[in-house]
Amino acid sequence: MTEKPHIIVIEDETTLAGVIKDYLVDAEMKVTLLHDGTAAVQTILGVQPDLVVLDIMLPGKDGITICREVRAQSEVPIIMETAKVDEIDRLLGLELGADDYLCKPFSPRELVARVKAVLRRTRAVGSNDAPDTSGSDRLQLDEEKWLTRLDGTSINLTRREFQLLLVLQKSSGRVYSRAQLLDAVFHDDADVFDRTIDSHIKNLRQKLKQVASDFDPIRSVYGVGYAYEP
Repeated sequence: MTEKPHIIVIEDETTLAGVIKDYLVDAEMKVTLLHDGTAAVQTILGVQPDLVVLDIMLPGKDGITICREVRAQSEVPIIMETAKVDEIDRLLGLELGADDYLCKPFSPRELVARVKAVLRRTRAVGSNDAPDTSGSDRLQLDEEKWLTRLDGTSINLTRREFQLLLVLQKSSGRVYSRAQLLDAVFHDDADVFDRTIDSHIKNLRQKLKQVASDFDPIRSVYGVGYAYEP
């Protein structure tokens, strides 16, 4: 029998931490709670959990410092919690290395969904989780031939649409800002704007749904950008 995923939750609001724990336990996960950042790095590296839920504002040592120190020694998935919108760019930065984030206040159900999604991506799902059959195996991108297939059906994408989808799929789960996507896909065209990305995403979704109405792998992050989450 596969062991339950072990989640470390580092949250100083004890009521919220208790609610998070209850929801994760109900989702068949093992949970360890920490209420300050003092011993967080040592605990994470010693326990080697499957995933860490980490608040930014903590007594003892803040979440940004903890994430940076852990990431220097471990690839354990980390989901950050923040109540500060201006911290989002830092959370999305490659130099920090967080896998996802949630803005407070958030729904405990949303947190559980994010935890499961990250666990699926890192192949650390417990035996009670259903296998991910809706993911990138359904969507095939051939970079050499510039071909796109969904459930075996070819989709006619423009060059920009293909490049955009490829960037998102290659870093499944990572949230890209519109500016980052512009740099990655439109770096050779200075006469484009952030909303150009929104237009291409809309077209991509329409084309994917024409083939499979149940397939919508592109998640919109309000005020930030997009992520590929099959």
